[in-house]
Amino acid sequence: MLFATEQIRRMRGGAQSHLMRCSDGHYYVVKFQNNPQHRRILVNELLGTRLARRLGLPTTPVAIVHVSEELIRLTPELSMEMPRSRVPCQAGLQFGSRYPGDPRRLALHDFLPDEQLRQVENVHEFAGMLVFDKWTCNTNGRQTIFFRDTPAEPRWGAGASPPLSPDAEDAAQNYQTMMIDQGFCFNAGEWNYPDAPLRGLYARNRVYEGVTGMESFAPWTERVEKSVTERVLAEVIREIPPEWYDDDYDAVLRLAEQLYRRRMRVPELLLAAKNTTRQPFPNWR
Repeated sequence: MLFATEQIRRMRGGAQSHLMRCSDGHYYVVKFQNNPQHRRILVNELLGTRLARRLGLPTTPVAIVHVSEELIRLTPELSMEMPRSRVPCQAGLQFGSRYPGDPRRLALHDFLPDEQLRQVENVHEFAGMLVFDKWTCNTNGRQTIFFRDTPAEPRWGAGASPPLSPDAEDAAQNYQTMMIDQGFCFNAGEWNYPDAPLRGLYARNRVYEGVTGMESFAPWTERVEKSVTERVLAEVIREIPPEWYDDDYDAVLRLAEQLYRRRMRVPELLLAAKNTTRQPFPNWR
């Protein structure tokens, strides 16, 4: 467990999360138990992100973060804006998603023009994330962030070619994407699975240009079917603080049982998306 040491800024979004520095020296986007969406959002984030990571998908490391009453009392910004009031964030155990770098130096984007989307090195993983979103019935559009992949070492050395100009150096760096915000998996606080063909799709079809048929999803559908066992689900559930689900352990078990049974339905759900008038997979033959 980590401890929050400093609030940096309020983040955008309906959960009214906050960027915070934590005891391990990293920065985390922290969602609080008394967020306006639902307390169960924290369960969804931890369970969903752990499972997406299990499938090999690009998600940020996550943690349980303790936020003290003293820090909240000394930081007026740590509050929730309600329709008719402003209430302090709840102290205790919260959900944290690690920021992928130093926020003072790393520029994050939630949108890229088409030309830059072609520079995303792991754009093929949008197909894998769609497998995940169909399986977990994510009732929100797929949320993602993009950032430049910073080289670990200079691109030149002794005896090598001269350095690139700043513009050329920037253009030479590729983008990476990370999939964020699993809060609306399992239909947010409802914990059911109201499937619909367009749910879970990213807003722009260009990210699915590499999909040529069901075989394009096979690496991830096979992992869902074979690597997500009942034991794996039980291990993740044991991590979840009981206060996040109001001590209703039976409800969590029902959620996991339904999720386990849905593993074999994913191809059917992908085909339903393919057959919509939107036609999200332009190269499916």
